Amino acid sequence: MARPRTFDEKQVLNAVRDQFWDAGYAATSMEDLMRVSGLGKGSLYAAFGDKRQLFLRALRSYTDDSHGYLREALAEAPRALDALRMLLEAPIDDPTGTGTRRGCLMANSTCELGNADPEVLSHAHRTYETSTALIGDCVVRAQREGDLPAGADPIALARALLAAQQGLVFMSRTGLDTATLTATARSLAAQLLPDHSGD
Repeated sequence: MARPRTFDEKQVLNAVRDQFWDAGYAATSMEDLMRVSGLGKGSLYAAFGDKRQLFLRALRSYTDDSHGYLREALAEAPRALDALRMLLEAPIDDPTGTGTRRGCLMANSTCELGNADPEVLSHAHRTYETSTALIGDCVVRAQREGDLPAGADPIALARALLAAQQGLVFMSRTGLDTATLTATARSLAAQLLPDHSGD
């Protein structure tokens, strides 16, 4: 009879995700994954499959968590417009600087593997479509609240906001200083999210 698993699957996926996030897919070895997970090769293979399958599981876990955080952050803001502005400031709102150095695991993985791995590319497409839909819902709420023009296309604006946010994430990885990133985020917010409440 097979022995029951004695490890926390989510904990292992988080440790593995952080390894891939810090080093990238190609530079991560099975030895690295064994080290950070605390599991032997046999246990990893039995629970998750090979390195690629483990990476895909970690990536899905990352995007599920990210969408959960995004949904919560957009819903919790008293006004939707504030939530959308916060979305642009999120990449630089990191006192430790860890997040800015790491960037976005989904974007990093798409850059590294998108051309070679159709499954990663397909997952990236679904991830960004889900993010766009969540942001689009928040745009609709801002329109209802009278803070954005009613005639604006919510999905088109959501895509523009997501592209701007991802651009800021990428710029933060180049070592651009916080003051410049903040000024850029505010400039983007002023252009994409002008305050129409007084119109």
